[in-house]
Amino acid sequence: MTESYPSTSTAPSRRTTLRAAGGGALLLGLGLAGCRSAVSESGASADGAPAGGAGAEPRRGGTLTVAVNTDFTPSLLFAQSGQSLQHRLIYNTLTRYDEGLNPQPELATSWEYAKDGRSISLTLRTGVTFHDGRPFTADDVIFAVKNLQNPLRAAQLRATAAAVTGFEKRGDHQLVLKLSHPVNNLFDLFEFMIITDPGSVESAVTGKKLNGTGPFRLTEWSPGSGLSLTRNESYWQPGRPYLDGVELRVVPQADALLSSLRTGQSQLSFSVPGKNLAVVAATPELAISEYSTGGGAVYLGVNTTVAPLNDKTVRQALAWAIDRERILKQVLGGYGLASATPWPKSSPAFTEAGRTHYTHNPGKARELLRSAGHTRLDLPLLHINLPGDTAVAEAVQYDLKQIGVHVTLRPTDPATAQKNLISQNMPGLWTMSHGFAQVQPSTLAVSAYPFNEAKNTSKYRSAAYTKVVREAWTTSADGARANTLRQRITDTLLDEAFIIDLAIRGAVQVSARKLHGVTLNKFSYLNLDNAYLAG
Repeated sequence: MTESYPSTSTAPSRRTTLRAAGGGALLLGLGLAGCRSAVSESGASADGAPAGGAGAEPRRGGTLTVAVNTDFTPSLLFAQSGQSLQHRLIYNTLTRYDEGLNPQPELATSWEYAKDGRSISLTLRTGVTFHDGRPFTADDVIFAVKNLQNPLRAAQLRATAAAVTGFEKRGDHQLVLKLSHPVNNLFDLFEFMIITDPGSVESAVTGKKLNGTGPFRLTEWSPGSGLSLTRNESYWQPGRPYLDGVELRVVPQADALLSSLRTGQSQLSFSVPGKNLAVVAATPELAISEYSTGGGAVYLGVNTTVAPLNDKTVRQALAWAIDRERILKQVLGGYGLASATPWPKSSPAFTEAGRTHYTHNPGKARELLRSAGHTRLDLPLLHINLPGDTAVAEAVQYDLKQIGVHVTLRPTDPATAQKNLISQNMPGLWTMSHGFAQVQPSTLAVSAYPFNEAKNTSKYRSAAYTKVVREAWTTSADGARANTLRQRITDTLLDEAFIIDLAIRGAVQVSARKLHGVTLNKFSYLNLDNAYLAG
């Protein structure tokens, strides 16, 4: 396969060891995936193999129960959110990244970019069928792209999909995508975009029928309780999956979720609050693993149309007021990286100067507020009504009170919060988590709802911001020019402070030690192709 445009950089290894478990909480909205696998604090790899020794031989059979703290939301099927975990169980994508940003085959087996970056030729996998038996063809890829272009769909990578303006079929398994202009994040789209059945897509977004090519078939969705999946016996990968089925069970209460893991009712979860991880670490049957390259970030969002938040001096005051290190230590249990910018260390956009641009300086924050004519502000702050999210909101509330900004917390259910984020219907302040900084940096500013240059949740608009983002998006991802453009985006984010990043955070996985082979993709899609339960 040839990829003459754009080139992709190889990121450092994304495997790190989890530090001793402490207080804190895993946030629902976090962009979970930042790596293919993780390493547990006990020295066991995230696939369950003991350090220094071979893992058990794969064993066929058994049903895996995954404890989640929020239910599947069908209307968000084509968006990345805290409800995206099951996507890769039912569907496939065209490609997947390895531990760096190097695309690997999935439903596309090879590809070749035109030298001018204005088209890409795809060879598609043969012998693939949907769960209803219909063969997968180039028409399904065409539909998938057009589906994301549909403004009625909630989907972050719509701008990248919209750059595809033509399709040339060369048989059922050869396809050329023609672009209106070069983009350097096309493989982000290919990993994000699930391949759905055109004939049943409207049933999919209501949860009635999810017809994909993935390793598991949907047998039942019980709203409020979870999803039941069974093995796809016609899966294109020979001998996979090993598991007979998967149950995603909704357990919103932290204590009940922990109990389900400790008693063996559940064998996997990414939703255990940090304050409970010490208990997990003391449970011999469970392992803790961290996807620690920064697949997501905790942030404070600011609605720039709400006075006096339309004044960037006030927004900068908020940024100086927050004690990021305390939030990292006390709320997130020390897992992650305190940061004023959205970029993980693995990103080519990361700089130490950007990460530490805003430190905890309440005196400077009060001075900025006074210079803007304020000594006290009263503002609402929306947050998701789950334990980890509430802890972050309360920490922000405390810090802002110290500079005379009094916030009233508005706990909101996860689905409503996500819909408010998408529809730009947020109050003056909100705390959530975002992803999209773990892939090509341009994707964050053209696709993530909080940062989208054309239409972001903060309602921040700037011709200069749009110009630099568009140029960064359409320029090769490597070289001095790319670095300059990424720095200009970072400088804008820090100066305008419409999104105030607090900490970079990956997923914390709690699993039964008998569970092997679990991975996540860059967009939080759970991959269980090679997962199995040892005897």
